[in-house]
Amino acid sequence: MKSRIATIARFTLLEAARTRLPALALLALAILLGAAFFVGQLAIAESGRFQVGFYAAGMRFAAVFIVAFYALASVAREFDDKGLDMLLALDLPRSHYVMGKLAGFLGIAAALACTASVPLLWSAPVHAVLQWGISLGFELAVVTALALFCIITFNHLLPAASFVMAFYLLARALTAIRLMSAKPVSGDDTVAHQVAGWVVEGLALLLPALDGWTQTAWLVDQPAAWAEAGALVAQGILYVALLAAAAMFDIHRKNF
Repeated sequence: MKSRIATIARFTLLEAARTRLPALALLALAILLGAAFFVGQLAIAESGRFQVGFYAAGMRFAAVFIVAFYALASVAREFDDKGLDMLLALDLPRSHYVMGKLAGFLGIAAALACTASVPLLWSAPVHAVLQWGISLGFELAVVTALALFCIITFNHLLPAASFVMAFYLLARALTAIRLMSAKPVSGDDTVAHQVAGWVVEGLALLLPALDGWTQTAWLVDQPAAWAEAGALVAQGILYVALLAAAAMFDIHRKNF
């Protein structure tokens, strides 16, 4: 079992290394570093804070975009090329395929999080960069697991990518939506508002509040408490495990 999963994970990593993914990640890093330097030059005061904040926020979104669309495109290509059919014909359990692909994608996410964190070591405290990098790694892990689940469920790139991006943006904005729902300007006693409030609170129970993850404030203001970082790690592991289980359940009910 372990050898099969490890083999799929290794070939997933080799595929990523032989494609343009490393070049794309380095290009995004270089562009954001250059843009951050330019923003810092425009700032009248505290140019270092502006540079760090711009780079951290931009690199966070770029990393999410890169790992999500790479995972979606990689599995979609295997579906289209009938590569998965060939693997399953070799008596490979479907759960092993999911676990192997997920392990490979998690390795890519970890490598990208480490790469994104390195430039921050010159301008932010080491422990703050470590917290930011760990949080980014688990955020990318959740997005990657979601991408794998979505592409298995939808089988097509466009609806899967749309769902992943909608999920991510909603998770980033969920806390603000809850605040607006709890304190509306008017109409707080209407049935529609009560129903909307129940829906928002239900989503809050299901979705991770990603606005509290990988915060730029940790780099430019004050690092988070390690207990808070540990809680984010526990949440990340839980969501990855749930999404992996959902992906394995969904792939078992499909006919290839």
